[in-house]
Amino acid sequence: MKVAVVGATGLVGTKMLEVLAERNFPVTELIPVASERSVGKEVFFKGKPYKVVSMNDGIAAKPAIAIFSAGGSTSLEWAPKFAEAGIRVIDNSSAWRMDPTKKLIVPEVNADVLTKDDFIIANPNCSTIQMVVALQPLHLRYQIKRVVVSTYQSVTGTGKKAVDQLFNERKGVEGEMAYKYPIDLNVIPQIDVFTDNGYTKEEMKMVNETKKIMKDDSIRVTATTVRIPVIGGHSESVNVEFENDFALEEVRSILEKSPGVIVQDDLTNQQYPMPLWAHEKDEVFVGRLRRDETQPNTLNMWIVSDNLRKGAATNAVQIAEYLMEHKLV
Repeated sequence: MKVAVVGATGLVGTKMLEVLAERNFPVTELIPVASERSVGKEVFFKGKPYKVVSMNDGIAAKPAIAIFSAGGSTSLEWAPKFAEAGIRVIDNSSAWRMDPTKKLIVPEVNADVLTKDDFIIANPNCSTIQMVVALQPLHLRYQIKRVVVSTYQSVTGTGKKAVDQLFNERKGVEGEMAYKYPIDLNVIPQIDVFTDNGYTKEEMKMVNETKKIMKDDSIRVTATTVRIPVIGGHSESVNVEFENDFALEEVRSILEKSPGVIVQDDLTNQQYPMPLWAHEKDEVFVGRLRRDETQPNTLNMWIVSDNLRKGAATNAVQIAEYLMEHKLV
């Protein structure tokens, strides 16, 4: 299958090339696409160099699938042009996520809604993806009423500039700032810009995307998203109130049997999810499972995943795999 990766030179684009190779996606021809300033540069895929081409050349090459990770404005301009040429777009930006005419997909949760008519498919926000992978099987069993989530998100969620800022600060070197404040030895309780209700865009993404992916507007979600000085891997403290009561043993059993989930919940040996364990893994790690003793039918859980992989690249490639497996492309 002929595949284009749009934004191939960026942090997520590079990870997408890695994931395509690792998962042995049947790429017969790779078309790396990027902005004009990157045209002619080389990227590597399975050990071979490929020259980066322009958007127009990417369309002219007629790939079956184009995986986009080039930012919202680029996607708004170019995804429809690729789609008009009969190319299926899987977009990692926020551009199409809440468009009612576009599907927002986490394969373990709602890939069944995809059809041959879907030419622009949205990849959700990284922090939403890992949360819904863990919540969906519990929702099917106990019916979620309300979710309270606080995130601990790594600097790779912002991009290379943020990683550089963190390392510069650790070395005592002055450099370009991705954040208004230092991130090393600090915690910044703001991800993206503030909206009129006092929440950030990142927080509202988690609220709105969760409902859309899980196909249930009755689920109430409130979020606080926080940037921490970790290189890769997002962590989340999640408090879930269910309609129905649960047994912790059954919760653990459900999660252990759920696709894409690994339970790490051994208190005796102090085993629980951490970004350290999730690094370069495709799964969502869940632990610290315990009942909220302040109110009925409520569970506390800790969720960790590699934000560049399951939170971005892997989820996009899994969507492509689903399209192929179900002959939708």
